Amino acid sequence: MLPFKLIYSDDYYLPIGAHVFPAEKYRRVHDRLIETGAAEAADFLTPGPTSDQDILLVHTPAYVHKLKTGTLSPREEMKLEVPFSPELVRAFWLAAGGSILAAQRALIDRVAINIGGGFHHAFADHGEGFCMIHDVAVAIRRMQRDDKIRTAMTVDCDVHHGNGTAAIFAGTRTASGPLPSAAGPTMNPAHGGKMRGVHAGDVFTISLHQHNNYPAVKPPSSIDVDLPDGIGDDDYLAWLDNALSSGLRQFEPDLLCYIAGADPYREDQLGGLSLTMEGLKKRDELVFRVARVRGIPVMVTFAGGYAHNVEDTVAIHCNTVLAAKAVFGG
Repeated sequence: MLPFKLIYSDDYYLPIGAHVFPAEKYRRVHDRLIETGAAEAADFLTPGPTSDQDILLVHTPAYVHKLKTGTLSPREEMKLEVPFSPELVRAFWLAAGGSILAAQRALIDRVAINIGGGFHHAFADHGEGFCMIHDVAVAIRRMQRDDKIRTAMTVDCDVHHGNGTAAIFAGTRTASGPLPSAAGPTMNPAHGGKMRGVHAGDVFTISLHQHNNYPAVKPPSSIDVDLPDGIGDDDYLAWLDNALSSGLRQFEPDLLCYIAGADPYREDQLGGLSLTMEGLKKRDELVFRVARVRGIPVMVTFAGGYAHNVEDTVAIHCNTVLAAKAVFGG
């Protein structure tokens, strides 16, 4: 029995046909956790779809109306990069319900993991990059509306910049002074990494991503770590440690929302970093350890993962559960 809950539904499956996004990964993660004994049936909670009212905490009425009535323009559908259908709309409402449930459970158990979610390219008024609804933003705003939390921090470790997250939570940010030096024994300036930042309002956003990758336009997060192509485990972990330290010096979150993308993996089709499976598990453990030491509840979403072998993506996501068990099991 895990000391926290996993949020999952068979209906997380995205009805998008043959696609680089492995829609079956959610079921495979669930099944592998059960088959390997890492989790049991009682560890899983089944979410329901969230309400339109919750979606409207983040997304504009005009956009929600288009989704509910199937009236997106051809250009809007093209930006989604997945085929639109009413079934897809229901899947995204369900993913948002799952992230809300994960946030609620995180306050009870210190950590909770949504086997789906992490759709960080969705904006308030449109979708992009396989992302229709920003489930993490919806969860944060719902928790704030219910007076469960006042502040939140997003830590986005997908290989792609969290452009929707940055735009949704832009608020009244103003340029900050230089961040503390990221120089360290494993971070050679010649590697080309860069950390930049601006202050935030009630949500502080951190994005650790490959600079030369989607999206072309990257709105400023509270902290952006622009990583060079091909960076490996040690450099990545050092940059992440520095970003977390810097962010938590500036901001005190009531909830940490960890977007645990599997796509920094060196065999990912849509990524260009060189992390190993072990390095990605250490990444997860680092985030969890920092949160546990500071007493910050963590809700996790899985986001992207496009390995040539889908079983690699499944293994990386399962390792996130194992990392949480290792850190919060005691």
